[in-house]
Amino acid sequence: MQDTQEILGKLRRELEIRNFSRRTVKAYVYFVERFLVWAGTGSRGFNEDSVKDYIQMLIGKHNPSTVSSNISAIEFFFGNVLGQKIGLSHPKRNKPIPEVLTTEEVKKLIDATFNVKHRLIIKLLYGCGLRVSELLSLRKSNFDFSEGLLHVRLSKGRKDRFVKIPDTLKRELEGYSSLNEGDLFFQSARGGRLTTSTIQKIVKNSAKKAGIKKNVHPHTLRHSFATHLLEQGTDLRVIQKLLGHSDIKTTQIYLQVSNRLIKNVKSPLDTL
Repeated sequence: MQDTQEILGKLRRELEIRNFSRRTVKAYVYFVERFLVWAGTGSRGFNEDSVKDYIQMLIGKHNPSTVSSNISAIEFFFGNVLGQKIGLSHPKRNKPIPEVLTTEEVKKLIDATFNVKHRLIIKLLYGCGLRVSELLSLRKSNFDFSEGLLHVRLSKGRKDRFVKIPDTLKRELEGYSSLNEGDLFFQSARGGRLTTSTIQKIVKNSAKKAGIKKNVHPHTLRHSFATHLLEQGTDLRVIQKLLGHSDIKTTQIYLQVSNRLIKNVKSPLDTL
């Protein structure tokens, strides 16, 4: 077997020439490296049986989504670097209902955030249903204030989409944009890009100040955006487009989340 770093270099090359995102390249290299270290101990070897033993071990330690990502990375490695085809089944995934905030809780969250930039970050995450990675990649050129649209470029799955800039946020965004130097919209104190952990801390600190007991993280605001649109009567396919989902089935999870829709259902018992 070749040197581990040489193998990982070949894996990285195969991923990059297929234009995989930087995040996916980093994850695949990490997952495969972990497998190589595990398989390299003892006399396990690199074959389908050793992979199955490894996946069986992971199942007991990680959630099915993480294990499935490992399988995708290892299958790609075997097929495109080692030239070996292996057949693996992905574990059945858990389908928990995402936790969302009520509109009152979102207002409390915003009101408890006094830092101008932090407040704007929370408003954008909720008001446009952005992923953290999308927020961190925003540039001034993404905003078309005359049309009232935000161009989300190369989001998950390397897809572009447009979302409406909330009317109540236009002036605030324009003001912040004019004061901010450089094209990157949100910058760190050193002028570089903010990190995911920084955004997580901002949201969690605001939730704590607002007295919200739920486990609030940035993606909670995206879930809340979708759920509240659904409760307002927005068509599910429009929500799918706004969120950038490839499959409507992904968006349908919000049909299970909305308590207001459930509360508005009239039981047949009440018609007797």
